[in-house]
Amino acid sequence: MSRATALREHDDETDADAIVVFHDVSWDDYERLLEIRGDHSAPRISYLEGEVEIMSPSKDHESIKSTIGRLLEAWCTDRGIEWSPFGSWTLKRESDRRGAEADECYVFGTEPRDWPQLAIEVEWTQRGIDKLEIYRKFGVEEVWYWRKGIIEVYLLARGRFNRAKRSRLFPELNLELLASMLDRNTVSQAVRDFRAATQ
Repeated sequence: MSRATALREHDDETDADAIVVFHDVSWDDYERLLEIRGDHSAPRISYLEGEVEIMSPSKDHESIKSTIGRLLEAWCTDRGIEWSPFGSWTLKRESDRRGAEADECYVFGTEPRDWPQLAIEVEWTQRGIDKLEIYRKFGVEEVWYWRKGIIEVYLLARGRFNRAKRSRLFPELNLELLASMLDRNTVSQAVRDFRAATQ
């Protein structure tokens, strides 16, 4: 199967992420899970009001999130936009009973921030926890979800996320074009083709 076909028609049975959801988990137990996992990017652990999702991403999942990130970084660099990636930065706050680790997340500009402005999520396999609800409480401004070849944009406004046609952070960025580059055989080829199409 070609990479393009796999991205469009992946079989959740054969290419699935490994996902487990536990219920009635205390905050202390969530903290212990993070401690046991240590300073690694996987598995990714999310917590929402007593529910814990533990997700070990597949190879394709990791490839998609990395390629989206590299394309965004190239686009920003070409336009003189300052950016800093923070990968699967663990965001957590006990008072809100929430914690999450994005597939990729970013801060733009040079000012330090307590939370990322953009979180990128790949939904290769249906998840159990509503991560938008977690990001909402943290005040993450924008979330991109890749689902079956399409990047969906969610914008935070008045305390809730709403689906949008384009990014608020980068309204000129063509996310449909960006998503179309994910079928390239290498990330470097995707970046070259994306740059050529956006000059």
